[in-house]
Amino acid sequence: MARQLKDFIITSHAAAQMKRRGISEGVVRLILSAPERRDTVRSGRDLFQARAAFAGKTYLVRVFVDVDRQPAEVVTVYRSSRIEKYRRGQP
Repeated sequence: MARQLKDFIITSHAAAQMKRRGISEGVVRLILSAPERRDTVRSGRDLFQARAAFAGKTYLVRVFVDVDRQPAEVVTVYRSSRIEKYRRGQP
């Protein structure tokens, strides 16, 4: 399991995207506390992702976090039905 993130805030942009995309804060908290995968996108920004069910269908939820500040900042969140595309090279 990838390293978890406990101390973070959700930016206003990320909150707006979550609302627009129907992703709850609880889902984001769950993914940050128990990601299936965590990767560095660039210096200071990490991607956390995990599968989650929405209305009976499984999606991959991807959470981008600026980890170079305290507390870390969730900058955007989205879900994708193209799970295999984003999970390549992963067990």
